[in-house]
Amino acid sequence: MKHYRSINDIDNLSEWVKEARALKAAPKKFDALGEGKTICLLFFNNSLRTRLSTQKAAMNLGMDVMVMNFGNEGWTLEYGDGTVMNQGTSEHIKEAAQVVSQFCDVVAIRAFAKLEDKTRDEAEEVLTGFTKYTSIPIINMESSVAHPLQALADAITLAENKTTSKPKVVLSWAPHPKALPHAVANSFVTMMQLQEADFVITHPKGYELNPEITKECTIEYDQEKALENADFVYVKNWTSYSDYGKVLQQDSNWMMTAKKLGKAKFMHCLPVRRNVVVEDAVLDGGQSLVIEQANNRTYSAQIVLKKILESIK
Repeated sequence: MKHYRSINDIDNLSEWVKEARALKAAPKKFDALGEGKTICLLFFNNSLRTRLSTQKAAMNLGMDVMVMNFGNEGWTLEYGDGTVMNQGTSEHIKEAAQVVSQFCDVVAIRAFAKLEDKTRDEAEEVLTGFTKYTSIPIINMESSVAHPLQALADAITLAENKTTSKPKVVLSWAPHPKALPHAVANSFVTMMQLQEADFVITHPKGYELNPEITKECTIEYDQEKALENADFVYVKNWTSYSDYGKVLQQDSNWMMTAKKLGKAKFMHCLPVRRNVVVEDAVLDGGQSLVIEQANNRTYSAQIVLKKILESIK
């Protein structure tokens, strides 16, 4: 495997999940695989779980790790071809990407959507630029439109906790005081389309995700109806896609509560706003899987790195 930019880069999700769970049981089994190899983690945006889990995964495989918070430590990058750089940008992606390629064997990148220009966000300038100009494998640690490491961790968590071969899984929108991107939701939807599951998306009207991503999905605007008989409920906020990046409403009635959750298991990628997105009783209760999900981020990153290292060895 050359790059891991999307959940669609996985050739067999169930096999990857199986291998990731085996790595979880024996994290150091392949610690010689990354010997003499270096991964560079480039963060254009903040991180807790992604940074620590990816670093831990690399260390489990015997790799050296370099970390750079590019947003406040690097030069401001230019991405356009033929640009006259007489304004705010200091370095072109052409040089930056090639230089990074000389210092490491794998580069992992985190760069969020700005939610100002749909076309520009969907072009994924940072990830696309590095893919074009580096000579080494690239891992997406969350981009403008996707978070495939999170979605793979979610698949591992579902596999570990499901009690039926075809569980009902609900992705529910929730209110949030800030405008948030679509990346987590997009990748979760894409991952669920590769699963045997009764999958439902629920959100207020106006919050439809990219129809190209959800075109095979059931969408229910009545949250209570969507949640009936759910086995897993994944809660996440996102902004409008059609009215791009806009917060159309802050309906607190969409917050997840213990009453709504019923007997289902609760999932969220974290960080989460308590008593805005979900009430304390859910997060602190026995049905919450959020800490397990966070732990599985190490093994989603580790299986990705293992596949890449095996391809470049």
